[in-house]
Order: sequence, then C-alpha cells, then structure tokens
Amino acid sequence: MSEVHVEVSVPIATVRLDGPDRHNVLDSVGWTAVAGAFGSLSERDDVTCIAVRGTGGRAFSAGSDIAAFSTQRTSAADVREYSMAISRAMAAVQGCRHPTVAIIEGLCVGGGLEIAACCDLRVCGETSRFGAPINRLGLTMSHDELTPLLQLLGPGAVLEMLLSGDLIDAQRAKVVGLVNRVWPDNAVVEQGYGLVARIAAGAPLVNRWHKKFIRRLQERTPLTEAEREEAHEAFQTHDYREGRTAFLEKRDPHFGGN
Repeated sequence: MSEVHVEVSVPIATVRLDGPDRHNVLDSVGWTAVAGAFGSLSERDDVTCIAVRGTGGRAFSAGSDIAAFSTQRTSAADVREYSMAISRAMAAVQGCRHPTVAIIEGLCVGGGLEIAACCDLRVCGETSRFGAPINRLGLTMSHDELTPLLQLLGPGAVLEMLLSGDLIDAQRAKVVGLVNRVWPDNAVVEQGYGLVARIAAGAPLVNRWHKKFIRRLQERTPLTEAEREEAHEAFQTHDYREGRTAFLEKRDPHFGGN
C-alpha cells in the first residue's frame, strides 16, 4: 500500500504516492487519501500548480493493491464502496482548480494510468510503460474510471489496451496522446518540475479559467451568454494589468492571482 504525501513549496505542490517496494499501489485507504489531498490543495490560493509522482523511480503507480482485494473488494457492498473511493479520487484530481502534471517514471498501469489520465498534462521517461491488463484478473473498470481515458485517447486506443492487455512504451504513448513529453529517464523529474515551474509562473486565474473552459467545451452543448462573457473577465483583473505592463517594460510579471 502507498502512503500519499503532500509536499508544498509555494506556489508548487507535489502529491507523492509513496510505496516503492510495491510500485506505489493503492488500497481503499490510499484512494481516499488521494481524494483528500487534491480536495485540500484545490482550496488553496497560494498553490498554482501540482505535480503528481511516485516514489522510487521504478513506478508512477501500478494501480490498486490486488493483495488487499480479499478483504476490501469481495462482497457486493465492498465492491461498490471501493469503486466509489476510486471515483472520488479521480473526480478530485480531474476537478482540481490548479493545473496538474503527472511526472511518470517507470510503470504506470491500472489505477495509476487512471490517475495520470485525470491530470492536465503527463510527462514520462523513455523506458516508461503504460497499460491496464485487467482482463487477466477478471475485473472491469467502472464507467467513472473509463471516462477520463476515453476523453483523452478515444475508444480505439483505450480498447486496444483493455482488450489486448499489452503494455505500451513511451513512444507509443506519445503517438496516441497519452503523454505530452518524453524525456530521458535521468532527466524526467528535473524537466517535469521545470514544466511545473513554468506553469506556476503564469497568471493563476488565467490557468484556472482555461481549465474550466476546456472542460466546458468538451460537453458539446451550446454556451450560454454568461459563459461567453466569462471569457472576457480576465481583462478586468490586476493580473492582466500586471502582465501587460511587464510585457511593455520587458520584465517578468509578478502575478497576485487577482
């Protein structure tokens, strides 16, 4: 079982899955801790970007702890509660106000793949591998678990992983759109946090608005007039005035999130 640690060095936070001896797997308590970590961080105004990573360099996460299923995922009630714990965790990651970046080293499968899919961006090392070979365990992903993967990859790539049970390498993950960047294994953490720092240096209100707008546009229903007007609100903020002034003065902006 992984413990879930939150480390904050304002304005950057890290959610770290910490169980390296077993590839950072999660049991029901771990999934609940993921939901709590992201729920708490989402409420903080002093955080502007969140990195998500595993401990040990060998895995982001191998997903749910199969060894715990005999006590946590057997009866119908247990199965429903465990599924809800996963759903709550995924909803907390996907619904977080702040930009999120999964920094992936090594293995990223099953529930680990689901967490990564809920992040806004994913970067990985050259030897990282991805998949969900759960047809070999005789269990299914729920609709809530499938939805972020389907939104990210489309049905073809998701079904390829689920039906074949094959793990795909980093380059294939890049081709199908699962990861945004691939770096050498010995550079992925440094480069990943470099990306996190660049995101954190941007106007936080703008980053939050863009996350909201992208999610809304995926709903494919007509925008209301109020929603269209919200896209103009940035021009009334202090951050807009600061960004414009800094550009003209040829200096770095100092955003206050207001």
